[in-house]
This record gives sequence, structure tokens and C-alpha cells, in this order.
Amino acid sequence: MRPQPQGQIRSRRVPTLGGLLIASVLLAFPGLALAQGGEAARQATATFAGGCFWCMEPPFDALEGVVSTTSGYTDGHTKNPTYQEVSSGRTGHAEAVQVVYDPDKVSFERLVDVFWRNIDPTDAGGQFCDRGSPYRPALFYHDEAQREVAERSRAALEKDRPFKEAIVTPIVAATTFYPAEEYHQDYYLRNPIRYKYYRNGCGRDRRLNQLWGESGAALKESRR
Repeated sequence: MRPQPQGQIRSRRVPTLGGLLIASVLLAFPGLALAQGGEAARQATATFAGGCFWCMEPPFDALEGVVSTTSGYTDGHTKNPTYQEVSSGRTGHAEAVQVVYDPDKVSFERLVDVFWRNIDPTDAGGQFCDRGSPYRPALFYHDEAQREVAERSRAALEKDRPFKEAIVTPIVAATTFYPAEEYHQDYYLRNPIRYKYYRNGCGRDRRLNQLWGESGAALKESRR
């Protein structure tokens, strides 16, 4: 989730008939957003849990067609949980990242592929150095089309996985997503030294390289 610039002066314009029509369409179809030239562009949402949400923003931010990533909490039973409450394990939430994307530029299949190669799908008890339910991995689907894509992807991965361990990452229906506190958003950009220190100390990249080899490393670094 990128902070919006403050203090910009905006001109006041009288709405035209065309503008009113576009606004009506956007209200009727909230999955649409304005592209350049005033044309309507589709947007969709995907949600992934892969351990520490700080580390799950960068691989999706690097993809062409991703509009935004937001760190937050999902799959729990408490409304508006705080980081301290979630990390205690009492709310049932998992740290997750919500991705808003343009399906005309990047497919959900591509997002799922990037997800797999940035987690350890053989570990249901947490991810890397972060242990416990708040750090459990999960692939959340928002509709039946996403569910079908996710299940096909997992089946293909089970058939051709480059490691011996079984895949235990669940595919579950998305529930309410609560954005995390502002200081968690874009942490890798705002605090690059601390982020790199944490990521290295947690052994995330070492384990990813063990699981996925060079193909995983390429997906983490590339802009596609």
C-alpha cells in the first residue's frame, strides 16, 4: 500500500455528461478503475499468506500489472486486530498480503506461480524463522475461477515439485482482510537495511534456494 502524496492542489471541474456516465459505471461495477484517457480498466484482488508480510510485498510489487500490495491480517475471528493481538496467536489471523492487479496485464496464474516460489509450501507450522499460526502459509481465493486456478496450480506443482517433501499449503476461501498498521506497509522500501538484516537472519532466501534453486531466485528478482 503506497502512501498518497499530500498537499497537492487539485482543480475543481464541473462534471460532464461523459464523466457522470463513467462514474455511474464505476459505482455499478467496483472492479473497474479508470485508466489513462478515461477508459475503464479492470482490477481484481488476490490474497496470499506466506509468513512475514514484509517479505511478501516485494515479489508482487515487481510484477507489471500489479496496482498495489497491502500487508494485513486475514482468516481470523476478531474484528480490526492489531499486530500485537495477531502475533499472540489469540485472534486466529494469519499475516497476509492483498494484491490488487490488472488482469489484462498480469494473470492470477502468474501471481500464484510467484506465490509458490516465495514460500516454503512444505511447512504448515509457520515460515522460515517465524513459527506459529500467525505465520502459516495459505492461498486464498476470492471466487470460483481463482479456486480452480489455485487447485490446478497446486496439482501441477505436486506432480513436478523439485523437492521431496509433500505440499501442505491449503487453498481456502478468502475472508475479511484487515490492513496492518501503517508502519508495516512498504517496510522493505522504508527500512531497507533493517529489512535486509531481518530477511537474511531469518534464512528465507537460503531455504527458498534449497527448494526452488535458480528458478525461484529468478522469480524473486525479475520484473514481469
